[in-house]
Amino acid sequence: MTRPPIPGIPVSHAPATLFGRADLSNCEREQIQFAGSIQPHGALLVVREPGLAIVQASANARSFLDSPDEPVGHPLDDLGGNLAARLRGHLDGPLAQIPIAVRCRTGHLVGEVDSLLHRTAAGELVVELEHAGAPVDYSVPLQQALNVILGASSLRELCDEAATVFKHVTGYDRVMIYRFDEEGHGEVFAERRQAGLEPYLGNHYPASDIPQMARRLYERNRVRVLVDVEAASVPLVPRLSSVTGQELDMSLCMLRSMSPLHIQYLKNMGVRATLVVSLMVGGKLWGLVACHHYVPRQVHYEARAACDLLAEALATRIAALESFAQAHVELTVRRLEQRMVEAIARDGDWKGALFDDPRSLLQPLDAHGAALLFEGQVLTIGEVPGTPELRDIGRWFDRKPKAPVIATASLGLDAPEFVLLTPVAGGVVAAPLSSAPGDYLLWFRPERVRTVTWGGNPSKPFVMGNDPSELSPRRSFAQWHQVVEGTCDPWTPADLAAARLIGESVSDIVLQFRSVRVLIARDQLLQVSDQVHVSEQPVLVADPDGSILITNESFDALLGERRADLRSIADLEALLAFDAKAGRPLRDLLLQRRPWRGEVTLSAASETRPILVRADPVFASPERYLGFVLGFIDLTERKAAEAARRRFQDGIVKQYRPVSVRLDSEADVVYRNLLSTIVGNAQLAAMEITDGVDMAKMPGMLESVQASVNRTAELLGQLIWRTTGSGKRAD
Repeated sequence: MTRPPIPGIPVSHAPATLFGRADLSNCEREQIQFAGSIQPHGALLVVREPGLAIVQASANARSFLDSPDEPVGHPLDDLGGNLAARLRGHLDGPLAQIPIAVRCRTGHLVGEVDSLLHRTAAGELVVELEHAGAPVDYSVPLQQALNVILGASSLRELCDEAATVFKHVTGYDRVMIYRFDEEGHGEVFAERRQAGLEPYLGNHYPASDIPQMARRLYERNRVRVLVDVEAASVPLVPRLSSVTGQELDMSLCMLRSMSPLHIQYLKNMGVRATLVVSLMVGGKLWGLVACHHYVPRQVHYEARAACDLLAEALATRIAALESFAQAHVELTVRRLEQRMVEAIARDGDWKGALFDDPRSLLQPLDAHGAALLFEGQVLTIGEVPGTPELRDIGRWFDRKPKAPVIATASLGLDAPEFVLLTPVAGGVVAAPLSSAPGDYLLWFRPERVRTVTWGGNPSKPFVMGNDPSELSPRRSFAQWHQVVEGTCDPWTPADLAAARLIGESVSDIVLQFRSVRVLIARDQLLQVSDQVHVSEQPVLVADPDGSILITNESFDALLGERRADLRSIADLEALLAFDAKAGRPLRDLLLQRRPWRGEVTLSAASETRPILVRADPVFASPERYLGFVLGFIDLTERKAAEAARRRFQDGIVKQYRPVSVRLDSEADVVYRNLLSTIVGNAQLAAMEITDGVDMAKMPGMLESVQASVNRTAELLGQLIWRTTGSGKRAD
């Protein structure tokens, strides 16, 4: 049977594994979205539009609704009460992204039900029903929780406080903030638990514990609840939908049954009920808020919505704090670059300035040593291998594929010839400075023999039985300690970003320095021009008359067919549109030897684009000059980032309140106060993001923050409408 793929999940060419038939060898391919069953504390209906005829239902729907007839084959109106009428008022909403919650009554059931309404990718309308809980006003706890999140000044403090907040809101026995690393392994980064429970804080869990299919579903369905691991699942009847002829895609279903493999996993931990909330940072799954309870526990819609809302705020604050750290590194790098520029003007060289303050070079990467390999020279600072070994490491990196940054946290394991260097070089990061072999800036960390605590032995064989319910990922969840040798502390994405920034700055200085030497040593023109030609930054070198001596491929690509018209610096004026206040800077450069920095618009290659020009005269002495060096930086990405920043600022206030919610004055005050805190959190995050991330990433990060605000506003509107009892949903 052909099954439709989940939106956003890559289609695998490996055969799919049916739900409930997986073991640890194929759980990555288990089709958990096609569970075909639900947890028994609720009921599920699939209705055909526009008549709202019930075409599929959970086997317990009749008893749940206390209906005299099986619901399949009947219109939704036959259930009585106001269920059908209330649902019709929401059929035009964005039901494929966030399920709409509606409190209503049916004709036979005593008491109210919560109805969650969403539409599948195939167009099926899914109605999930749960017994409604007593209304709870979360406005004050939410405001207090948002204030705590907004006030956290470090990632550790934030996650510790968030664990406390979620434990208070949910009432679960244990709450963990679970963070993923670059390889998908998880760490319990923060924890709050009832007294007497074994601590999991600091435990690591292998990436295989959460298959990729489950991770993708966590990105779509942000809150998942398991009420009781011992409860028997209820099948859907009929199994296949009469609308599509296929199994129902249950990706967004709150009631969807869990995989038997996951159920067994929880049983092995002694867990009876769970609530898991996704933390999405920059559009990616950063981690989870995992809540465990040791007796069955059902949480109603209001608590789940509050958790969803708090997770959005928490993820936004995480993005802000991580961006702030990167912004601090970037400031350090810019100061380092300025010192190198000043050293060239003062001493005729830049290398000394790179090492005059160890902190500026080592702290951004938390490195213990650094080395510069440049044109056969070796300069070092801190704890590093000897010079011969450094040259050997440079030759080892020469054999690696070129990249802005190359890193290993296990040098001796990756290259056994360096195993004796592990005490000072357990790991190394290399930033190539040019295309020349052996030109690198290197950072080193020593080996750190450490014990990693796993939640069970990740290498222990699993046990298979004839019954899928007997599958056991790991029979014991006792802590398993792994002694890790031969490696340093892992290089984080922030470390690698810092290395890239520093490497790019030094490469830029190297390019300028070598360009100057072109003018000083004309007999070396061919040799040095090769270095200029392969630079990614567009550059032009001219003689004292302004005639062009050298341009590189990046410059030629920037100008396109207009490059053929260019003979001298003066010819650039026909291609560049200057601000009126700038006058004629290129003429001043040629006649008065006046340096210039400024933004221009370049008309070339059949398009216009913003460009930053750096034009400098080069002097051999105060009275004798040798020529000119012009560098060009394409500002297209920066301008796009600035436009994204403006769109964010212009749009966040206008869009923060969904028009689909009308609230009276009391609820409106609560809504506005809470949303004001949420918007303030987002604006602070936007400030840190625009200061700290790569220009190319900024638009996407800002869009992610704004999408989070919009989603939070919708959740908040639903929650306030429900919990205050004084607002009403627009039909």
